[in-house]
Amino acid sequence: MPAKISRAASQSPPSAASTPWCQRFTSSRSVVGAEFPRHPSADKPSCPPPKKQELGLTTLSCRPPSSASRSGAAFGRMNQDGDSSDQPTGQDPLLLLKTLQLLWTKKEMKKQLKEEIRRGFAGLEDPLAGLLDMLESSSDWKGKGHSLGYYISTELQLWIKEHPAVQQSGIKLKKLQARVLQILAQCPANLLDPLISIYQLHTADRNYLLEHVSHLYHEGRYKEAAMLSIKLKLQPDQDVEKMCTPLLLQDKTNLVEDYVGEYPELQSKLLQILDTWCEPGFNISNITRQYQGLSRYKPDKFNRKMLNKLVFRLLDRFNVDPALCPNVVNQRHLRTLNYLFYKRFVEKTMTQENWTDHVQSTVGENRWLQGHLIQLIISYCDLNAAARWAQRYNLPKEMLPYGVAEELQKLQIQERVEEAAKADNYEESKKKDYYQLPIPRANIHFLQTWEETLRCWEKVLQPGQVVGIDMEWKPSFGMVGKPRVSLLQIALKDEVFLLDLPRLLEQAEAEGEKEKLPCFIQMLYSDAAITKLGYGMSGDLNTLAATWSALKDADKQARGVVDLLKVDKQLQKSSIDWKRGGWKVNVLSPEQSSEDRGFRQPEKGLSLLVQHVLGKPLDKTEQLSNWEKRPLREEQILYAASDAYCLLEIYEKLCKDPASFGLSSDLTESLVGKPSIKPRAKKQLNKQEVPSPSGQQCQGSDKESPRPPAPISPKEFSVVCDNMLQGLGRYLRCLGVDVRMLENEDDHRKAAEIARQEGRVILTSGLPYQTLQSQVAEGRCFSVNCSEKAREQALQVLKHFNVQVSLADIFSRCQVCNCDKYLKVTRERMRQLVEGSRQAPGHGGAGCLARSEEKPSPGCDAAVPACDAAQPGSPRHGERLEGPEQHGASAALVGDTVLQVGAIPPGVLDKAELTDFYCCTRCGKVFWEGSHFGRVISQFQDVLVTAGDEQSIYELS
Repeated sequence: MPAKISRAASQSPPSAASTPWCQRFTSSRSVVGAEFPRHPSADKPSCPPPKKQELGLTTLSCRPPSSASRSGAAFGRMNQDGDSSDQPTGQDPLLLLKTLQLLWTKKEMKKQLKEEIRRGFAGLEDPLAGLLDMLESSSDWKGKGHSLGYYISTELQLWIKEHPAVQQSGIKLKKLQARVLQILAQCPANLLDPLISIYQLHTADRNYLLEHVSHLYHEGRYKEAAMLSIKLKLQPDQDVEKMCTPLLLQDKTNLVEDYVGEYPELQSKLLQILDTWCEPGFNISNITRQYQGLSRYKPDKFNRKMLNKLVFRLLDRFNVDPALCPNVVNQRHLRTLNYLFYKRFVEKTMTQENWTDHVQSTVGENRWLQGHLIQLIISYCDLNAAARWAQRYNLPKEMLPYGVAEELQKLQIQERVEEAAKADNYEESKKKDYYQLPIPRANIHFLQTWEETLRCWEKVLQPGQVVGIDMEWKPSFGMVGKPRVSLLQIALKDEVFLLDLPRLLEQAEAEGEKEKLPCFIQMLYSDAAITKLGYGMSGDLNTLAATWSALKDADKQARGVVDLLKVDKQLQKSSIDWKRGGWKVNVLSPEQSSEDRGFRQPEKGLSLLVQHVLGKPLDKTEQLSNWEKRPLREEQILYAASDAYCLLEIYEKLCKDPASFGLSSDLTESLVGKPSIKPRAKKQLNKQEVPSPSGQQCQGSDKESPRPPAPISPKEFSVVCDNMLQGLGRYLRCLGVDVRMLENEDDHRKAAEIARQEGRVILTSGLPYQTLQSQVAEGRCFSVNCSEKAREQALQVLKHFNVQVSLADIFSRCQVCNCDKYLKVTRERMRQLVEGSRQAPGHGGAGCLARSEEKPSPGCDAAVPACDAAQPGSPRHGERLEGPEQHGASAALVGDTVLQVGAIPPGVLDKAELTDFYCCTRCGKVFWEGSHFGRVISQFQDVLVTAGDEQSIYELS
């Protein structure tokens, strides 16, 4: 309630003896914060005055003498003589509230409620003040969701548009604004907009509004202060660091993004602040120390890793130059360097030339990164290699570690000759182990001029032509921005054309014909008479559309395309053995190649399909090349040509004998059509992220995609979530999925160990997917879109694996420890346990030990009865809970599980509607019926199936 402001003597009301009751009432609440008036019939003993009360079930004890005023008469109606002193000027808003409360409790009377509200507004002397009277005398609007207070406010907002004469101005409006600000400090987000509109807060004194928000901030109500600042657009006059820091500590990053969302200057300033916190040597505790008493502080969420992710998300969302955040960008480049060293020296899946190109592109002229590069080379190689790189970058001796400076002087030409000889041996081994182009090198054409490209068009755009198409672009390694196609490969029967797209586009723009090349590509894809072969066309066409906006509809207009990724999925699901001329191919066995490669990594994607059909895999060592650098190396040219040409050979062989591969005889007819395109791809894939035949990132439409897997329940689905997907893990566990989550400090590879040992599916994202998918069986590693929220990720996982969630699955697992066994405790029994825990010496009220009569199951170290395990809503039988009367203050449980009864908030045990509590038998967390269940249903209603079973609603203690 706002502070009471006394009336001035000159405004004192007439005496009660000479003033009608309605005028006495009107004058008594004409000032800000005045006490609500006595009922006009308060002098009569049989009719006591109404009291302020909560919105809810209330009975109307009496009606005002002027109850007929709700018939629709406008307030302040004048009589024929023009004098209103003898007429009632409005009804009591609190009595109107009572009437509305009765209708609100009867959901079927919503229409009558709306009509009564509008009649009531017309009958109030001042509808704006009346609304505040009703809100100040109730509290139901303070909770989440739609309340009666919200319903009344929105109806008044609409009513005012129809009756603009009731709007206030001047000093009266200022007093109303002062009152509503006190309400805004407590109301939920959905009430802010209607109240701000009704009371015209956008016209209020800006300094007064800033002072009010500052008061909220100093009370520790940071979220409320930020939300009100956003609604009133006060951000330009506030300190962005001061406002956003406590929100970040509370893991309210979405609110921070909204706070700076409309102000580019604040976006840049916030990003610079966050980048400063990520500077090497900066102690984040210097920030957190200022907010020691902060409620809901989540220190595990406020770390350099989280800040790095937030910065890059903001850079991408607000399209800010990454150069503004050098510390974060340097850290990302350093992680890229570590990844490149892992690919080259651990996995051994990158050539020396390819690796060198990426290292040089990543490090550039940055001295800080150059110093870290030398340290990494010493760790993975030797002093000689470090000296060579120090020589390349001309690093000063004072930057070099001990020994590198001396080695720099000992470099010999003979070592270069030995390296060249080793490369020659490696090239010979590649010819034996990998797929080789069957056409001469002279038939591979690298096109950089329009004259050359026109000759290519004449050959390609021929009816009946079959062409293999592939594209290459520079991998982003997680940096901001979408990839752009650098090379377009088109393979015909006897030759391959490599189109240098950046060079051709540059020429076209210089000639004023920049749409010439997109036009050719559009003609090629839309011509149904030309069969286009590709692998993962969804990713290629999406990246092509990001390169040229003129091609944004190329996927919709494509005709006569064959996506061999679809064939790959069919082959993987075929139950027959792979046959190659009567002998079987063991595609999983590691094969020794050269000394530099060690054991070959398991093949995947197009390389695995080539091995299945043609006998040898593709050499993918150039896949992660820098495709923007010119001139291309010879190895890059051969790799690009092979990627496109192999599609022709695969297609020809499958069409000749589809049955031997487990495919139907009408292969050509069933495959030629539109590509399998995601309807709304939110994120462009790096070229290295084109998926393996598990197909999780290139699912097609319902018509084109393979038959979905058989439906399973959450109880049959078990996963392990990588440490960047803990939010996803919590959502899935909430829906009954068996989820294990890696800790922040765990290595990504631990997920593969858990998956193999426990038969779980790995859920990961980004670069770790490339490593993890090769360590488990096909289809047992799934990459989610890390740019989406956890809820959208959960929906993606459920739909991909066809997990059918029913109401009985929701909260069937403990949200803390993943246990699926609960102990049912009555409210009276829980009350005894709470009281006993407070009396128990040495327990401090933290909990109470419980015992079950059954033995623990393998999946839960607490007791499980012989009947079905109790889920929330399905009581358990045959159990006995021991309390203070048996064993003093507490009793021993098998496994010594302590029920966390001390965490139950005060007042919960007094709720009459709560009859039972459910306790996790592993960690002892206590659950009870609440509103969270309904929120989960609304969030996942798209994947819920009807099972006909009821479900209780639980909150976590």
